[in-house]
Amino acid sequence: MQSESREQISKTNFKTILIVIISIFMISLLLFRNFFFESTYLLKSFGELSVEPAIAFTNNKPTFLEFYAEWCEVCKEMAPQVSALKDEYEKDINFVFLNVDNPKWSHYIQKFAVNGIPQVNLFDKKGNLISTFIGKQDEIQMRESITKLEKEEKTYEKIINTEISTIQENKNNEVGPRSHG
Repeated sequence: MQSESREQISKTNFKTILIVIISIFMISLLLFRNFFFESTYLLKSFGELSVEPAIAFTNNKPTFLEFYAEWCEVCKEMAPQVSALKDEYEKDINFVFLNVDNPKWSHYIQKFAVNGIPQVNLFDKKGNLISTFIGKQDEIQMRESITKLEKEEKTYEKIINTEISTIQENKNNEVGPRSHG
């Protein structure tokens, strides 16, 4: 009899502890959701806050052009750095963000030979390509290139890091016999 009551108490304690742990986890997730999902949110906002490429290349300002995708882990890692650069330089430099999954940007993807993302291209005021960064980049190196861009130094540089995401062929827009398209 006594062992049954101990067993009952132990089951009740286990359930209580489990409920407390789950509650703490859920509350933490709610309180820190911006921290956990900040990079994804930033990537989604990039496209919305982007200057149109046609405008960027004709308004006599240098241009920061980034090719990215919302599924790209390296893009997510770099998003806070890119956002900080945008906040700091957006008055003097156009920031253009093109999602490689959007067929609207396929012309630019081909034009700038985008094979891996993130890819950042920096252009001077006249639209001349000055720097290309492919893969995960150090914020300091990108700042140095932006400084050169502002000083109108004309040396082209291409910096490739092995931490990239390969562009996957987007088959969402293909028409087939069962696609109703």
